[in-house]
This record gives sequence, structure tokens and C-alpha cells, in this order.
Amino acid sequence: MNSSPLLLSLQTASIATLIVFVTGIALARLISRKLFPGKSIIESILLLPMVLPPTVIGFGLLYLFGNNGPIGQLLADWFGIQIVFSWLGVVIAAIVVSFPLMYQSASASFQNYDPQIEKAALTLGASRWKVFFTISFPLAWPGLLAGTVLTFARALGEFGATLMLAGYIPGKTDTIPLAIYFAVESGKMEEARLWVIVILILGFSSILWLNWWSKRNILSFRNSK
Repeated sequence: MNSSPLLLSLQTASIATLIVFVTGIALARLISRKLFPGKSIIESILLLPMVLPPTVIGFGLLYLFGNNGPIGQLLADWFGIQIVFSWLGVVIAAIVVSFPLMYQSASASFQNYDPQIEKAALTLGASRWKVFFTISFPLAWPGLLAGTVLTFARALGEFGATLMLAGYIPGKTDTIPLAIYFAVESGKMEEARLWVIVILILGFSSILWLNWWSKRNILSFRNSK
């Protein structure tokens, strides 16, 4: 895939956000309200990328998806897919570092309303899928949306893990953060400044829209009472 840093970053962040949105909600829904041995350990593992340095995450991904890594070798032998120094590596790095934000937001959202509402619907004969899409999902939606926006912003700004796993290949893996770093390394300060402005605008716009949406919904709720 050959594209500009802006287009590549938007594509990567969008795909990573979509994957994290589905997996984060599914795991949060499965784990958040259940008590079982080892739950704290599992959740700690899922949230670990939030507190680890990006270089540590990148090293772990490189170990797993490298040409001699357990997953990387399997993908290469069975499907002819190489993750290291490829656009897929960029996406995987973005998914891993942004996943905790979605999972944490989804988990909190599913625990923020009375579970008796769901039980009542199940008692009345509704299927679990219907209960999820007509009750659970709408009630949790504000938190899920916040998690989605934060996930997109985090995926958009990922640098350390991406550099270690995917490297810097112009037109292939050069996301905006990487373009900024290597522009500075090359003394191209005007180019670096341009990309800094672009990513600032994208990040600020995402948070600004989320705040506007949240305040709008709060006002709508108050007016409806």
C-alpha cells in the first residue's frame, strides 16, 4: 500500500478502530459482569499496553510476528504473509496500543446501568442478541462512543510500537508520527511542523466533537425530564 502519511494514518486508525470496537465490546461484555478465577489477571493483561512503554510493546510484537516468531513464522509458512516492515504491522501495532482504551470504556459502560433491566427482558422471552442490541448497547452507547473516539485518536498517534514492528518505509509504513520523527532527523523542520499541525488538528477535532456530543446529550436528557 503506497500513500501519503495523512491517508495512511487515517486508513490505519480507521481499520484499527473498527477491529478494536468489535473485539473490545465483545470481551468487555463477556468479562465485565462475570466473576471467575483469574479475572483480574486476564483484565490486567488486556490493559497492560496502557502502562507499558511503546518500545516494550513493539519488542513483544516483533518477537511474536517476526520472521522467526511463533505467529510470524506460521503466517509466512501457511499464508505467505509478512508482518514485519509491512502495512499490516502498522495496523497490528495500532490495534494493540489502542485496545485498552476501548475495553476500559466498554467495561465501565456495561457496569453503569442496572443489570435487572436485561434480566427482565430475558424473562419476558427476548433473546440475548435482542437484549444486547435493543437494551445493553443503547444504554452503554455514550461510553462506547467515548472509547471509540479515544481509540481512533490513540491509533492515529501511535509511534514507538509501529517503528519497531513496521519500520519506516516511505509510501508504505510512514504514518504521520513517523513522518514527523524522520523529518526532524533529516533537518526538514518545515515538513515536520506541517505534519504536527495536521495531527494536532485531527486530535483536537476528535476530542472537541466528543465533548460537544456529550454536552448535547446531557442537555437533551435534562430537557426531556
